[in-house]
Amino acid sequence: MPAQYQVSGETAAEISASIESGVVRGEWVTGAALPSVRILAGALHVSPATVAKAYQDLRQRGVIETEGRRGTRIRARPAVTVPRSALLSPVPESLRDLSTGEPEINLLPPLGASLAAIAAQTGPPQGYASALAMPELVDAARPRLLTQGIPVADSAITVTAGALDSIERVLNAHLRPGDAVAVEDPCWANLIDLIAAMGLRSVPFAVDDQGPDPGSLDEALRAGARAVVVTVRAQNPTGAAVSEERATLLRDLLSGRPETVVIEDDHAAELAEQPPHCIGPVTRSWAFVRSASKPFGPDLRIAVLAGDETTIARVTGRMRIGMGWVSTLQQRLLLHLWRDPDVTEWVRTAAGVYSARRRGLLEALRAAGLPASGDSGINVWIPVPDETRAVAGLRDAGYAVAPGALFRLRSAPGIRITISSLTEPEIPTLARAVATATGTAGTGAPMR
Repeated sequence: MPAQYQVSGETAAEISASIESGVVRGEWVTGAALPSVRILAGALHVSPATVAKAYQDLRQRGVIETEGRRGTRIRARPAVTVPRSALLSPVPESLRDLSTGEPEINLLPPLGASLAAIAAQTGPPQGYASALAMPELVDAARPRLLTQGIPVADSAITVTAGALDSIERVLNAHLRPGDAVAVEDPCWANLIDLIAAMGLRSVPFAVDDQGPDPGSLDEALRAGARAVVVTVRAQNPTGAAVSEERATLLRDLLSGRPETVVIEDDHAAELAEQPPHCIGPVTRSWAFVRSASKPFGPDLRIAVLAGDETTIARVTGRMRIGMGWVSTLQQRLLLHLWRDPDVTEWVRTAAGVYSARRRGLLEALRAAGLPASGDSGINVWIPVPDETRAVAGLRDAGYAVAPGALFRLRSAPGIRITISSLTEPEIPTLARAVATATGTAGTGAPMR
């Protein structure tokens, strides 16, 4: 254990509280290895069963994780508040930061005019009783989704505080601690952390350029997964988009499992180049999440959540006795942004810029013999034989990229490069640096 922090306690509760306190104060850095059960038990003069129970409690609350031979470690993003310095390895100013997974700030539409417009339109202050999902926003959302082929004609619709908030609320509406959730592998790192923090279990299934692999998903469902989360397009980190053919195969698979909770995440929304091909609704419980954060700005924490009547009723009812509602100011802002043709054109232009940058990097990487993928979204995924070597080599070349370990459960190593701020003149030099750092030119295999 770190020399600067010692675990204390005589009971499982005291030991887990001691470790958690160290994490909160930043005395345990994220990713740090914890002592083995037997070593810590010997140091504290308690039974191994007591330490094992403490570790189990911390795992169920998403503070630590067990990684086979690597032992037990503090999670990369533990489900407790920790000093920012303990969570992030700061990227030196000398490095070109391509690790963020965020949209380019300069390509987000300016919100000043829209904020001024809704301020002028807003009537009397909103009361508690009437502040729920605004009927005007719901009425605008339904045809907007229907015109893109998303089957919400008979669905209930509400509003949440973003994509991850929607997913958490749907899982809470149907699952209990200990239940299993089938997730893409690799997948969005925040989702892995959320599932752990909820006391649920992640069961991985493979994803390729067309989305979830049906055979692999079937295995995850047979392994006991009660819910599945699928990214419709702009999958993070691989950029995969569910194809029409793949959606049909997945519908056939899931229609035979009516009790499965199916959650479809469309976080990229208007920024995604590929059209959305939905899987649901083919089971009793289905939800579709459309976030506003990627196209309109991360600070706009709002998403439209459509689904079956029971699911949406449970989500809405739980919100009513908790946070209450998503601010109607944000709801009015989103409605105004949807209706503003200038904003629509701004977002369409941003989507085109991202597409050109992503395609440019993919072409350069493939020309260098690297099996990169990224058909949609703002990220490119590159399988590599050694993540540590690749990340370190790119840092030496002046680039910060995200290691695949953040996103993987069982899948092969890789690195993620965010293209949102990448400019065309930078692409050839970056591609050469990736080829040199990975040592995989001409030796790669298709993404799995």
